[in-house]
Amino acid sequence: MQNLWQGVNEFVAVADQQSFTKAAKQLDLSTAHISRQVRLLEARLGTELVYRTTRRVSLTEAGNLYYQSCRPLLDGLQHAEEAVGELQSTPRGRIRITAPVNWGDYHLAPVLNQFLIDYPEISLHCELTNQKLDLIHEGFDLAIRLGKLDNPQLVAKQLGQRRLHTCASPAYLKTHGVPSTLSALADHECLSGTLDYWRFRDDSGERIVKLSSRLRCNSGNALLDAAKRNLGIIQLPDYYLKDAIQNQDLIEVLQAYAPDDEGIWALYPPGRQLSPKVRILVDYLTATL
Repeated sequence: MQNLWQGVNEFVAVADQQSFTKAAKQLDLSTAHISRQVRLLEARLGTELVYRTTRRVSLTEAGNLYYQSCRPLLDGLQHAEEAVGELQSTPRGRIRITAPVNWGDYHLAPVLNQFLIDYPEISLHCELTNQKLDLIHEGFDLAIRLGKLDNPQLVAKQLGQRRLHTCASPAYLKTHGVPSTLSALADHECLSGTLDYWRFRDDSGERIVKLSSRLRCNSGNALLDAAKRNLGIIQLPDYYLKDAIQNQDLIEVLQAYAPDDEGIWALYPPGRQLSPKVRILVDYLTATL
């Protein structure tokens, strides 16, 4: 397949400078290289483009016609490269991101709003859902996931950590007692979320405690409210419980069995190089969350 651009840049430089020597200096090439490329171009087109004399260089009728068509093309190419370079330095465009609902409401949304203030050329489409959407098929640039990852095919960058706390209200603990071992949870009302188990850790490693819950709900705020109303024990991430623990509305239990911290992750499809705007958002989230 022929390279349609071969010799074009050299020819236009010769036409602009009206000299092979000046064109070579402009392009930082040898005069022989410039002459050879123009000859090859003429051979491919089947016509002479340049009149060559010892004093000056001028364009033939065909050369002038070809120059008038090529000059705007090269200008457009240069403009396109400058635009891409500008995009690299000044991110712009739309980013599609998905994240879990409650965490997105309380933690992600304020950060994204500030991000929009700091980067006015970027727009965001943020979908908060507890469903794990298909990033590729649904056209998302980025997904935020919490806890253990279950899709090794996606590229993951850790943004931060969250800590799980097991808590109950003072009134509940006064009535039902404070559990001191994991097995003691069987005698308590354990209020669970989307999973039917809680994670802990002891000297032997990670421990999974299966639950039989009177209340099971996929809303952390609903479980928090239930615990404050003395309905039972909950296990939730720190961002739900920070104020309640600080105000002593809830008391932490089983601290000796606290599980390892869990990751907060930014995921994006494999084989896809992050665009500058998405990379800046990931770095922004890493520094802020």
